Amino acid sequence: MALSNAPKVLFLDTIKLAKPQLSSFSKIANVIPNTSKTREEFLHDLGTKYKDVTGIYRHFKASESIKITGRFDEELVSKLPSSLKFIAHNGAGYDQIDISPCTARNIQVSNVPSAVDNATADTAIFLLLGAIRNFSRALLYARQGTFNSQLPLSHDPEGKVLGILGMGGIGSALARRAKPFGLKVQYHNRRRLAEEKEKETGATYVESMGQLLATSDIVSLNLPLTAATRHLISDDAFSKMKPTSILINTARGPIVDEAALVRALKSGKIAGCGLDVYENEPRITKELLDHPNALCLPHVGTVTVETQTEMEAVCLRNLEHGLKTGKLAFTVPEQAHML
Repeated sequence: MALSNAPKVLFLDTIKLAKPQLSSFSKIANVIPNTSKTREEFLHDLGTKYKDVTGIYRHFKASESIKITGRFDEELVSKLPSSLKFIAHNGAGYDQIDISPCTARNIQVSNVPSAVDNATADTAIFLLLGAIRNFSRALLYARQGTFNSQLPLSHDPEGKVLGILGMGGIGSALARRAKPFGLKVQYHNRRRLAEEKEKETGATYVESMGQLLATSDIVSLNLPLTAATRHLISDDAFSKMKPTSILINTARGPIVDEAALVRALKSGKIAGCGLDVYENEPRITKELLDHPNALCLPHVGTVTVETQTEMEAVCLRNLEHGLKTGKLAFTVPEQAHML
């Protein structure tokens, strides 16, 4: 039953797990389910049946709404109703939303910056171990009935150097998980961590990305996708890496030039890779799937009951805070000045 005079929040995707939080949220807001079937229809509906919504909830992984709305680009943002104040994006990466036009219209945008840290770091460790131990090839051999005597020797992680590019929450969680395996951890970040944080993670700072690439046995990408980081890892980056090195990507696919990655694998510029994200999702380049030294997962880094529940709950709590106070509890970094 609709609440009289309560703000309306448009849910482009369904809350599937955080039911208690949704029940609480429904006591202060009218939850409006999306009924638009195409982007064109959605753009029209923003000026009609959604014309007075105060908030929007959307999900990165649950592609039901993405297939309908597409990116929240400048065109779509320009059509958002003047009543809209908040967009809660259920995902750590928010490259699907153009932040600048939202800021220009005083629309606060939030992502889920920390709930994904542990699950993503766990996935990176799985890919790291699988790639350095050549488990992708081992799985292929097992399915073919070829036993271990014909499998090339792999490497132990102990004593190897893990280079983390991007030392936010996920990178820090990965650094902590790397310690028990005897990995030496170094990192490069836009800003060096505080001394206390460096001690906590056990990671050593290196001054440049080039230095990190050249001196690491395993390179893990843990940075957001932006205009500056798109194809950050391409032919030039691979030329700096050791021929025995491994690339791990649990961040965003387009950070890596996949054509260059295939060339690097085929030419022996790097030894292997472990991937959970891809340049043209949901399509995975066939040459990567077919390469025995590429360990590929279908973007499942945060697909756990616990993580997905918390991600939904974080969005609901932030929207509730916004409705009650006029400001979200937190926004994406580009909008920190709006709080």
